[in-house]
Amino acid sequence: MTNRLYYGDNLEILSNREYFPDECVDLIYLDPPFNSNRNYNVLFKSESGADSEAQITAFEDTWHWSETAEATYDELIVNAPH
Repeated sequence: MTNRLYYGDNLEILSNREYFPDECVDLIYLDPPFNSNRNYNVLFKSESGADSEAQITAFEDTWHWSETAEATYDELIVNAPH
C-alpha cells in the first residue's frame, strides 16, 4: 500500500493491525486546530459558483471526556507498547 490518504478521525484505522502492521508507517501528519472550541462547517456553492446558505458540520473541535475517551485511554494504558 502506497500513497493512501485517510480523511477524518483515524484512531480506529491507525490502531487496526490489519490496516497497519507494526513498523509499516513512515509518517503521520496531523494538523487539527487543537481544541479551538469551535464547530467547522463545509460551505457549499450553487451551480453558478455563487455562495450558498447550505452547509454541513465537518467536525466539532470541542473535546469532552466521555465513555469513549475513557475506553480509549484505558486501551492505550493497558495495550500500548513499552
